[in-house]
Amino acid sequence: MRLTPKVQEILSWYESDNPGTKANLARILMTGKLGGTGRLVILPVDQGFEHGPARSFAPNPAGYDPRYMFELALEAGLSAYAAPLGMIEAGAAHYAGTIPTILKVNSSNSLSTTKDQAVTATVQDALRLGCSAIGFTIYPSSEHQFEMMEELRELAAEAKACGLAVVVWSYPRGPMLDKVGETALDICAYAAHMAALMGAHIIKVKPPTSAVSLDAAKKTYEKHPIGESPAERIKHIVQACFGGRRLVVFSGGEAKGTEAILDEVRAIHEGGGNGSIMGRNAFQRPKEEALALLSAIINIYKH
Repeated sequence: MRLTPKVQEILSWYESDNPGTKANLARILMTGKLGGTGRLVILPVDQGFEHGPARSFAPNPAGYDPRYMFELALEAGLSAYAAPLGMIEAGAAHYAGTIPTILKVNSSNSLSTTKDQAVTATVQDALRLGCSAIGFTIYPSSEHQFEMMEELRELAAEAKACGLAVVVWSYPRGPMLDKVGETALDICAYAAHMAALMGAHIIKVKPPTSAVSLDAAKKTYEKHPIGESPAERIKHIVQACFGGRRLVVFSGGEAKGTEAILDEVRAIHEGGGNGSIMGRNAFQRPKEEALALLSAIINIYKH
């Protein structure tokens, strides 16, 4: 497999990483219908932990079977599949080598009253299962944010030493943020920058709104305005990821209509984001509908 100039350029951004980590990043970047373009579409299926099985899979019962998710990612020509330990274990042997996998090594659940996640898998699990990367969530603004960052520091160092890539879900939530604040422009940019500072290779955040949450930040954004369009807001998040020298993908969020999803993807593409990490909006649809949606998303990123 010969790397494209774009993938070679992206790998050059990660100056401290060993050949194993760069090879795993290259594997993700060269897989699927977007292989070689520098764009990514990843299927994440950690919602069973986060929201429960019925809320996640009842709309499309085929999704209760983890093998369905491997098949969906493969048939759609996606870049990678991300899931917790049990989901990947359930198809690890049969699908070994068919698609890059990202082991989500911490998780929360809807029965918890705190904004925190438990470490639920190890770097050794990721190696045993042939994964290309580990995935880890931090909650900037949570009462537990510093413990989460310390856990990430240790797991990321171990993963990189073993030649794995690190994907960080950076989701601001906690007592000082309301729902508007969680996706405000300044907060999303701050969260993305924190993930970059923690050494993430791929950063996952939510698409930002035009709101600005912190009073101190409002003065800065008034003096240095970003622009009103969704694409300009995406461009600012990319800018916060080391001037675009770290890969950043955007979550699909809660279930929404096809046109709303595609409008969001167009803004990500126009703003220079590296792609989408699309979960419920894909696997909760019947398979043919999911494949059609993912094909439309991939076609936007191709052009």
